[in-house]
Amino acid sequence: MATTIEVTPEEILNERQDEIPSSPAVHEDNSDDDDIRSFNSAVEVPEDDVEAITRLPSPEPPKPEENVGLLRSRLRNCLHNFETVCEDVDFSSMAHHAVESAEDFFRRVWEGTWRVVHFQHLPAWLQDNDFLHHAHRPPLPSFSACFKSIFRVHTETGNIWTHLLGCLAFMGIATYFLSRPNIEVELQEKLVFAAFFAGAIICLGMSFAFHTVSCHSEFVGRLFSKLDYCGIAFLIMGSFVPWLYYGFYCEFLPKVIYLSVTTILGTCAITVSLWDKFGTPRYRPLRAGVFMGFGLSGVVPAMHYLYSEGWLKAASEAAMGSLILMAVLYISGALLYAWRVPERFFPGKCDIWFHSHQLFHILVIAAAFVHYHGISEMAMYRLTTGDCAVDDPRIVL
Repeated sequence: MATTIEVTPEEILNERQDEIPSSPAVHEDNSDDDDIRSFNSAVEVPEDDVEAITRLPSPEPPKPEENVGLLRSRLRNCLHNFETVCEDVDFSSMAHHAVESAEDFFRRVWEGTWRVVHFQHLPAWLQDNDFLHHAHRPPLPSFSACFKSIFRVHTETGNIWTHLLGCLAFMGIATYFLSRPNIEVELQEKLVFAAFFAGAIICLGMSFAFHTVSCHSEFVGRLFSKLDYCGIAFLIMGSFVPWLYYGFYCEFLPKVIYLSVTTILGTCAITVSLWDKFGTPRYRPLRAGVFMGFGLSGVVPAMHYLYSEGWLKAASEAAMGSLILMAVLYISGALLYAWRVPERFFPGKCDIWFHSHQLFHILVIAAAFVHYHGISEMAMYRLTTGDCAVDDPRIVL
């Protein structure tokens, strides 16, 4: 049977200490103490000075009030430095430049991505014909964007191109006619036809410009609207000049009177056209009435000619047939424009093509070409017939 031997921890610790070899005796080195004593003996400090040094007060920590003052002074210095920097840098100009850059960026993006809108989404100054529902141009506050829009399809596309092509056509005809040598066409004849060409080109050109930039802004739209109506007055005046000149070729007094009345009526029409409210949708019938009345004033000299010369001579020499056809075309176009036909009967169906304003433009161009044909026949008759008879008491201008 095995026996159990109990060993206490103290006994194990004593045995371990006995096993550790004893270390050699360590001799204390007192050399450092000797050095200190020699230094103290070399530098002797008087007892009074030592006591004075020991009595020096220890530095006290700063008080809270002093900390607040120090922070305030540093804050003032920082603010002063910031104001100095602000004086050197114009932040207002930087902000203005940043706003302009942002506006230019968004304008360029909008110009390239704009879409046609519904009539109800237009601002009040662009709402003209409520029977045209869709495909309206939004405001485009850039002339480049307005002129680029002539290649897009919208409610003004037909209005723009009809009078743009008509203007170019009359510019070409005028250039050809006025460039003829004086042997073929005398200077006096050129001046008479130049009045008609100028009226047609101004009218069609101003109409093209108005329908192109009408969506730019309210100010630009109103300005070019006035120019558009003035152009119509110039066309009517220019159309009267050749017919009165050749119709009363040998009658000086009636010719002068009728030309003077035409000038006065044209001036009145232009004056009314410059009225701000004249171009608003409310006065659409008034606009049509003013220009129809101005055009129908030509009935008076036409009746005078018929009474004095008779219908046969009027038809053969004065191109009365062309004159009547021209009047019918002008009046028909004005009535369609005033009554807004056919879109009145088909709302939303004539938004892009064949609405009243486009038909009005087409009839105006047709009437202008009919009139050009008529006055050309009158001029050819006068050139082939020659001057007035010697025994004719009437005087030619």
